[in-house]
Amino acid sequence: MIVAAGSGTRMGPGVDKLFLEVAGRHIVAHTWARFDAAACIDELVLVVRNGMQEEFRKLAAEYGFKKPFHLTVGGKERQDSVWNGLQALSADCEIVAIQDGARPCTSLAVIEAGIAAARESGAAVAAQRVTDTIKESDGGTRVAKHIDRSRLWAVQTPQTFRVEVIRRALAAVRERGLLVTDDTAACELIGQPVTLVESLEPNPKATSPADLPYLEMLLKRMNG
Repeated sequence: MIVAAGSGTRMGPGVDKLFLEVAGRHIVAHTWARFDAAACIDELVLVVRNGMQEEFRKLAAEYGFKKPFHLTVGGKERQDSVWNGLQALSADCEIVAIQDGARPCTSLAVIEAGIAAARESGAAVAAQRVTDTIKESDGGTRVAKHIDRSRLWAVQTPQTFRVEVIRRALAAVRERGLLVTDDTAACELIGQPVTLVESLEPNPKATSPADLPYLEMLLKRMNG
């Protein structure tokens, strides 16, 4: 599942970051291509903003993507978009990898490892160890205390689940009227363990204009 229904306001007014061209392709086309090329992926569901369906169909034709895909409309919050995407999965789907549309550099190794880990434990998330020194503030601009980084991870996507696990987790979120910005947070709510899958290669997300030169460099290197 590629979640591509957000507005991306931090990229600037009137800018659809998913359709910015970086390293010769739209950002979301790079993301789509990663999963289209992965042998461990059978089909794709793309969650898009209403009115953008035809643009995504054009992308599929332009870049010659081969795998079957379905388009569904996103919701108000990310968790609503993921919920809508889950409803669009094929009935026999057992494992779902949920990917940010604006994260175009994800490696095949991480996709495969996430699927294997979710098959075994029920839930998995791509993540990188935190290497910077971390401080907690006092709520403003002063350091309150030092944080031990040895146990800290920065989570990314794909976040991969047995389908029945993520459906049950998000149903609990919806029933309680909670807001989560991360699918694994829903798993924590129901006590579902989540396996950390270390991403050894850079796996950044396009969030602001400052990210684009770095993505350009990475994608050119990955695509030869």
